[in-house]
Amino acid sequence: MTDSAGTPPEPEHRTGDEQPPPDTGTEPDTEPATTDDADADTDTDTDTDAEPDAQAPATDDGKSDSHSHSGIDARTDADAEPEAAGGVKKGRRWLRWTALGLSVAVLAAAGTGWWLYKKLDGNIHTDTSAAHELEEYERERPASLVRGAENVLLIGSDSRAGSNSRYGRDDGGAQRSDTTILLHLAADRRSATAVSLPRDLMADIPGCGRPDGTRTNEQFAQFNWAFEFGGAACSIRTVEKMTRVRVDHHMVIDFNGFKDMVDAVDGVEVCLKEPVDDQQAHVKLPAGRQILHGEQALGFVRSRHGIGDGSDTQRMDRQQQFLGSLVKKVQSNGVLLNPTRLYPVLDAATKSITTDAGLNTLRDLYDLVRSMRDIPTENVQFLTVPRQPYAYDQNRDELVQPDADRLFQQLREDLPVKVAVPADGAKTNAGNKGGAGSDGDKPDDPDPSPSPSPAPTYAGTTAASGMCG
Repeated sequence: MTDSAGTPPEPEHRTGDEQPPPDTGTEPDTEPATTDDADADTDTDTDTDAEPDAQAPATDDGKSDSHSHSGIDARTDADAEPEAAGGVKKGRRWLRWTALGLSVAVLAAAGTGWWLYKKLDGNIHTDTSAAHELEEYERERPASLVRGAENVLLIGSDSRAGSNSRYGRDDGGAQRSDTTILLHLAADRRSATAVSLPRDLMADIPGCGRPDGTRTNEQFAQFNWAFEFGGAACSIRTVEKMTRVRVDHHMVIDFNGFKDMVDAVDGVEVCLKEPVDDQQAHVKLPAGRQILHGEQALGFVRSRHGIGDGSDTQRMDRQQQFLGSLVKKVQSNGVLLNPTRLYPVLDAATKSITTDAGLNTLRDLYDLVRSMRDIPTENVQFLTVPRQPYAYDQNRDELVQPDADRLFQQLREDLPVKVAVPADGAKTNAGNKGGAGSDGDKPDDPDPSPSPSPAPTYAGTTAASGMCG
């Protein structure tokens, strides 16, 4: 009979530095653990009724040596793996949820952006009738001479139809062009020149198609009749016949659109030397520096009878100064580079404009505006075509020649045009008569020298000047 039943076989998970318990010469309290029972030993920390596999030798202080207890060693090593695996699983689960959250956020942002884009894009109205009319008379239209240069005809409609009826009598929804501006964008996009065409300017208006399918006869009449006769197409054909400048695009803007755009930039600053009180334009303003918002701004640019001498000439001057201040406000506040500030402007603009098919998408409009954002404000110029009172009716205007033709030639050939802001009172009802005097010609010289000379200079204003300097 041996002294011992033998040392229990070493568990498979025992580390290499562990030693078997010493032989005490006594029988163990329990049967030795076998390899098949090793897994059961790992649960001894939770089963308080289980007996240890062997008696741990006592140390000098009477305490057992826990480092030599094979059951505890088995528990410690075996439990480490599930804990590590659980940590990995938790980490992977966290990564999955994070990725899912980011995906949802990206999709939501993309969906919102797409919805806003489609909303703005859907606001724009397309003038298909103008395209058909212009295509029919393509052979009569002037050709574009400089690649990259663009000419946009801006038409301010003063129709009293619908919500605009409070601004005057509605003559069956008839169209009127209260303001018309030929905007020339230089090919290098380093300058923009806006030329106002007086509504009362006498012009040759071609025969145009009416909305009801009939056609008007060619006639010599005041310019704004063209828009009433045949809409934008008739205005374009009249401008092209007058200037020989190819109109690439057009926009028709109504009253409400103008007001909303002013409100979208938080108003425009103006400086008034005298108070304004015009009941017809629905505006009453004190003198001095002030910020005008939508309704006030519209009344100010439309006013004729409550300020100055009541002439359309002075009204166009105020419109140009106001537009210059508006452009300055947009550029100085970084609206074009700030999506949160740009969106209200785009929303107001797209709701109120009707364009040709070449500008009838948000992408087209944005590309046009973006091409202008780097133009210095001093190179954004406003002037009125050289004109004087019409010889046969002092309430109408006629072009001053050869100054008007020289201006149109500069625009056709994309050549520089300079605008000088005159001192107070320098302008007369003759407007820009003799505007080409910068090259040494006298204003009344009927035959300016054709030799090379500096760019002709015309009375006007710039966006850098604004209304308050």
